[in-house]
Amino acid sequence: MSDLLNGIKGNHFAVFGRAGMDMYADPINTKSEHARTFNADLGGSSANICAGLCKLGSKSALVTSVSDDAVGRFCVNKLRHYGVDTRYVRAVAGECRTSLAVYESCIEEFQNVIYRNNAADFQVTPEQMDEVDYAGFTAIISAGTVFAAEPSRSATFRAFDNARKFGLPIIFDIDYRPYSWPSPEVAADVLSRAGEESDLIVGNDEEFGFMAGGIEKGLDKARELAAKGKLVIYKMGHEGAITLDNGKEIRTGIYPVTAVKPNGAGDSFMAGLLASIADGHDLKQAVLRGSACASIVVSKPGCAPAMPTTELLDAFLLGHAGPTDA
Repeated sequence: MSDLLNGIKGNHFAVFGRAGMDMYADPINTKSEHARTFNADLGGSSANICAGLCKLGSKSALVTSVSDDAVGRFCVNKLRHYGVDTRYVRAVAGECRTSLAVYESCIEEFQNVIYRNNAADFQVTPEQMDEVDYAGFTAIISAGTVFAAEPSRSATFRAFDNARKFGLPIIFDIDYRPYSWPSPEVAADVLSRAGEESDLIVGNDEEFGFMAGGIEKGLDKARELAAKGKLVIYKMGHEGAITLDNGKEIRTGIYPVTAVKPNGAGDSFMAGLLASIADGHDLKQAVLRGSACASIVVSKPGCAPAMPTTELLDAFLLGHAGPTDA
């Protein structure tokens, strides 16, 4: 566990996964089908984590592929805008396309339309992973979406192997998206393998339950992984989270807000958690700060642009009631 925490405290992360374009209807509470205006910004779970880390003072580099077109270049430019290192973002030609998400800032009957046919980020290769300067990072992060297809699946497991050779801890956000996978059985098998190879695993009750074969078995699955010496964070939505650490279970609540959308919370939680550990906060406080980041993001339009800076996070914590009782 000390290697994991020391890696996080090194505060320089290589992140594996997708970047995409988000288009969200303006103004708030406008349904997508009635919108006259959409705002465009960076999206994609791993890209959001990168942006969130940088806004909180950490260093991050994204390892992915984007389409060799205007949308791919838009994403690269946005990554750079947020301070993300893009040296390992490769443009791929042909018919592969960068992911697009079209959604709205509207909780009631929220709609998120995802375009991921022939996704460019699935074209990351094992050879691309071998080009990463692992010695320049202190930890790696992967979102579960990278494992949904080849060659990205094999490439990311190669990255795990490479990271191990350099003594880097592996941080895994389960991030299960059914639409990306050929079958639930394949997803459960591959995501379970990724969990076994990771040092810190973050997921919600449904994701752990999915890996275990039923949502009622999710907490048992989290406990099973923690018993193997892993740090596990089991998120339960409005009921808060359980952090399983070295035989202890730490329960934490959330910071209630008026949400305008549900998406982006998990990415912001991850960024807030890691940046807070790096800043010297103990594990419980880091989880709470991650929860606060999630609350901030769901209360604002967009994902990457809604990620807080350290100053905004501290101001939110000073001026906001909470957390709720766990």
